[in-house]
Amino acid sequence: MRKADLINRIAEKTNIPKVDVLVTLETMFKEIKSTLSKGENIYVRGFGSFITKQRAAKIGRNIKRNTAVHIPAHYIPAFKPAKEFMQEVKKLEVGTVIKDDGADEMA
Repeated sequence: MRKADLINRIAEKTNIPKVDVLVTLETMFKEIKSTLSKGENIYVRGFGSFITKQRAAKIGRNIKRNTAVHIPAHYIPAFKPAKEFMQEVKKLEVGTVIKDDGADEMA
């Protein structure tokens, strides 16, 4: 599912104009990015947590030049789903083919 598909579904289910749904979704994404870039986490009960994880400094390799490259410590964004969210996804039967349009069928 793409962002446009998500906007269409939300607009259909809520009877809110697509433009308003788009603005709301874009604002939500901007706020998540802004909050995580400040080092703060976001907790949404029943859904999950948007967090930052610290990666340690390490030595990488440039394969083309066969040289060592220092990669400094840095933070990356991560999502940790809530227990309820995980249980919903686990209900999906093994062998189910997931289509792009969100519908699923057995393989």
